[in-house]
Amino acid sequence: MDCTAYWSPEKTCMASRPSHGLFPLLGAFPPLLLEKFWCLLQTPSLTASHGLEHQLTADYCQSLLFHPHQSYLWAPERKQVLERTMISPFLVLAIGTCLTNSLVPEKEKDPKYWRAQAQQTLQNALRLQKLNTNVAKNIIMFLGDGMGVSTVTAARILKGQLHNSPGEESRLEMDKFPFVALSKTYNTNAQVPDSAGTATAYLCGVKANEGTVGVSAATQRTQCNTTQGNEVTSILHWAKEAGKSVGIVTTTRVNHATPSAAYAHSADRDWYSDNEMPSEALSQGCKDIAYQLVHNIKDIEVIMGGGRKYMFPKNRTDVEYEMDEKARGTRLDGLNLIDIWKSFKPRHKHSHYIWNRTELLTLDPYTVDYLLGLFEPGDMQYELNRNNVTDPSLSEMVEMAIKILSKNPEGFFLLVEGGRIDHGHHEGKAKQALHEVVEMDRAIGQAGDMTSQEDTLTVVTADHSHVFTFGGYTPRGNSIFGLAPMVSDTDKKPFTAILYGNGPGYKVVGGERENVSMVDYAHNNYQAQSAVPLRHETHGGEDVAVFAKGPMAHLLHGVHEQNYIPHVMAYAACIGANRDHCASASLAGSPSPGPLLLLLALLPLGILF
Repeated sequence: MDCTAYWSPEKTCMASRPSHGLFPLLGAFPPLLLEKFWCLLQTPSLTASHGLEHQLTADYCQSLLFHPHQSYLWAPERKQVLERTMISPFLVLAIGTCLTNSLVPEKEKDPKYWRAQAQQTLQNALRLQKLNTNVAKNIIMFLGDGMGVSTVTAARILKGQLHNSPGEESRLEMDKFPFVALSKTYNTNAQVPDSAGTATAYLCGVKANEGTVGVSAATQRTQCNTTQGNEVTSILHWAKEAGKSVGIVTTTRVNHATPSAAYAHSADRDWYSDNEMPSEALSQGCKDIAYQLVHNIKDIEVIMGGGRKYMFPKNRTDVEYEMDEKARGTRLDGLNLIDIWKSFKPRHKHSHYIWNRTELLTLDPYTVDYLLGLFEPGDMQYELNRNNVTDPSLSEMVEMAIKILSKNPEGFFLLVEGGRIDHGHHEGKAKQALHEVVEMDRAIGQAGDMTSQEDTLTVVTADHSHVFTFGGYTPRGNSIFGLAPMVSDTDKKPFTAILYGNGPGYKVVGGERENVSMVDYAHNNYQAQSAVPLRHETHGGEDVAVFAKGPMAHLLHGVHEQNYIPHVMAYAACIGANRDHCASASLAGSPSPGPLLLLLALLPLGILF
């Protein structure tokens, strides 16, 4: 079909008289195609006939056809217009087919394009036969909380659509990593895991019970008296013992499940401060996680994220939200942990506590020895909601962290968490979750630009998945937040490509599933429909991806237990208990134990702890 029969950049589109009753048919098309479809048919101005402020001109139509990212895909006024427009079903289907075909880039119609692409990929793969067996001076671990495979794919499409492309062919920074594995995420007592037990696995190398951090499976959740003697240490601890600098950067509270497993040992992930602990646990001597952050490993060089209120005495007014009672300090013991953190630092070192983006960006990283940045009372804001004055982005925090940590000639370990991916999914807000992934991807790119694969092992993974999916036979270039190109053959209503297995998006209107064409499903906080009603959507239990590049990255190569990951990182960096391969290389007089590492890498890895 020749689309030029319906479209000319120099002309506006045909006019139609308003009418009712055809919108269910139009609802079968994704919103991007409906935008284009309307452009092909509409006059330059709708204000005269419909009393609407929005103008659709030929130039605007052209921008939709060739720059779909610029369109606000489903404004309510456009839905009004489409509802009122009478167009023949034949024309709907004809133009829909035309526009779907037009989304195929011209180069992709030529078989030579795909063959050349495959041959280039083959050559890249062949080059990987020369393995990087250097010792990893630096280790960077990016953890996308709740970033299952479906989330990675959807975020890849979103990234592409934000950069003027259909999206599917786009590449995330993690997609460029040469080695990929799968991680089995179950906890010792849970088929579908939580973020605490999984953090213990991929940071401490030991699987654990759900809800517990930095302890073995012998510790029972909420039972303080099962903690002592069952503590396990993390790769951050091993790196610090080896003389490396260490850092934690997160978009959640710094005492949340993921970061806390790096330094704390707690029978309950929710013991953020002593205010959240039961009296029995306090009487038995257990300490809250914020307390442990300051006391357990006193010389963590970089700590950035949220969680201010857990550091201050009960009812202490927050520096940023003075009138918000929920932002006030929570500590019952009256301690000011910020002051204690400062007191532990050597006098000849430069330590900085900051609470806003301006302070962060004005720091000279080459004169900073220790940095504690707490930018929110609780978790940091979603990237889409972020205050550019007070809250830094994840990539900005990562940039500063690497500049500070890189000063150590022994290298560093840095844990970076995109923690609010998980929160977006729990709330059924896929748009928030996916934009969090895109921002973490920027941070991965930033870290890659600042380091070298020759001496830096970078691992990107997730702790668990979510019951998040997208499908519905959407055409190429369809907005990742748009409609599927069909209505349900059961209730005859349209549906979005993105759906959840359960969660708060379950809605019944008049005894039937809500008609999504009547709501703004492109809104940042739109809650995608779910099959089962729950206040909070749940985790998923399938394996998650592990992406790796740098020294010994090839050891992440198949389907592994999640607790295998820190053993590989430690082996590559010659830290922790399994260092025999490094000592042997040193005795042999080799400045680089690379060849010996390669030989030993082919043997079963030893047990660290």
